[in-house]
Amino acid sequence: MKTRTAQPQVGITSNMFGISYGLAGLATCWGYAAMLGVAPALVADVLFIVTAVVWLVLIVGYVSQVPHRSGGWRAELADPVLAPFVSLIPIVGMLLAIGLMPHTPTAGRWLFAVFAVATTILAGWILGQWITEELDLDRLHSGYVLPAVAGGLIASIGAARAGWTDIAHAFMGIGVVSWLLIGSVIMARLLFRPRLPAPLTPTLAIEVAPPALGGLAYLAITHDKVDAAALVFGGFTVLAVIVQLRLIPVYRQLSFGPAFWSFAFPYAAVATFALHWINYGRPAGHTVWAWCVLLAITAFIAVLVAKTTVALARRRFLPQLR
Repeated sequence: MKTRTAQPQVGITSNMFGISYGLAGLATCWGYAAMLGVAPALVADVLFIVTAVVWLVLIVGYVSQVPHRSGGWRAELADPVLAPFVSLIPIVGMLLAIGLMPHTPTAGRWLFAVFAVATTILAGWILGQWITEELDLDRLHSGYVLPAVAGGLIASIGAARAGWTDIAHAFMGIGVVSWLLIGSVIMARLLFRPRLPAPLTPTLAIEVAPPALGGLAYLAITHDKVDAAALVFGGFTVLAVIVQLRLIPVYRQLSFGPAFWSFAFPYAAVATFALHWINYGRPAGHTVWAWCVLLAITAFIAVLVAKTTVALARRRFLPQLR
């Protein structure tokens, strides 16, 4: 009697939450444009709804699959490559709550508080896991900034929007200090160790997010006050953008996959930060410049959506799991 060989199954991995993360970043960018009176608020609202639907679909699929995988949740949170992306679940929840605040402030604040606490607990757990495990430096990638750095800075923005200034300062401390510590280790790995493998190369785009998020958090706390600190974040963001331009030839050599969604949120954060500066400087034709930024990031993410749809239709997007 012939025995059947176990066939690999397609599944949802934690890095696929980068899709909802990127869509939330785009919705936030349109939301800020609406605050400036540049764009209709309806677009941001629709994008937040789409984000929520995608996020919930991913959660249902992911949560139902993980217990059936080898090692279950313990292995998932200990995975040296994918564990940082688990933090995107509550982080996207925070972004959705921030989007809800203008419409229902009380519900938005409560939801934000729940997801901010979840983000902090998960970030601490994952950091503790990294300390107790023997990590391989060559498997370190820019996604390691997600739990504490991105989580802390986005929590700072949300707390400031909720009117919790002291809490916003505390979360900004978490984000900035974690960025200095973890970011330094990541940069050392990128500079002095072999290049990242192709599937992880798109995570280099995440490097542009911390300075932009730091600047957005600072402006949220200070109510858009531009001073030396804001200029520091702005200057470092410009440097990070130039680095991304230099990496375009590297990115062009890659094959499309879920990791390409690593580009979406960081670039959306830069676009939102750019809208802040355009509104502050108000150069000639500033409305046109704002629309150029808004349409550019929208077109970029629309291309990611289109390529993802095609890849799903051809069954070439979801990873194979055993």
